[in-house]
Amino acid sequence: MTGTTTAKTAAPRVAKAFPTLVLETLLSQRVGGLVCGVDEAGRGPWAGPVSAGAVILSADDIPEGINDSKALTAGRREVLAVEIKRCAVAWGVGFASPEEIEDLNILQATGLAMCRAIEAMSVQPKAALVDGNYRFKLPCDVETAVGGDGLSLSIAAASILAKTARDRIMIEMDAKYPGYGFASHKGYNAPIHQAALKAMGPCAIHRRSWSPIRALLET
Repeated sequence: MTGTTTAKTAAPRVAKAFPTLVLETLLSQRVGGLVCGVDEAGRGPWAGPVSAGAVILSADDIPEGINDSKALTAGRREVLAVEIKRCAVAWGVGFASPEEIEDLNILQATGLAMCRAIEAMSVQPKAALVDGNYRFKLPCDVETAVGGDGLSLSIAAASILAKTARDRIMIEMDAKYPGYGFASHKGYNAPIHQAALKAMGPCAIHRRSWSPIRALLET
């Protein structure tokens, strides 16, 4: 009896895609001017501000390793933030406070932070390439890009600046409001955060309209 063997074919490896300048180059050609990438950090936490970054990159001087901030370690983000600020044509960071989040709602507060980031830039862009699908009202033309922080180098750079700036604030808030663990979880939902809220109640930087915080206040 003749035996038969079946060879297993290995699945083809798909190369990991990294962000490029394609989207901002096409938009720049269309609007006839400089394009910045814009992204936010901190829309989902229970405490602290929402932040936004805006970056105009130079095609001739791009720091190696820029990627979506969520794909990088905290240490790598800090190194890249310094390099981005050094190499960029212009950059800016803006915030909206917990009080503004409560007054405006998180979506409008995010737009406010983005406006402040663009206004803080030393060179004003003709258009902004914004991560996501919501067209915020900004002080320039707006183009959206779903998953933009993984597609556009400018948006990825903005996400790094927004994330590192907000993280630094939350570390400062940990010293100002000890016991909540802000330095570790940065205001997001975490067991230590839940336990601290049950034990101490919310502090001044908690978003009191958030359902878990509101439930605590109601009881």
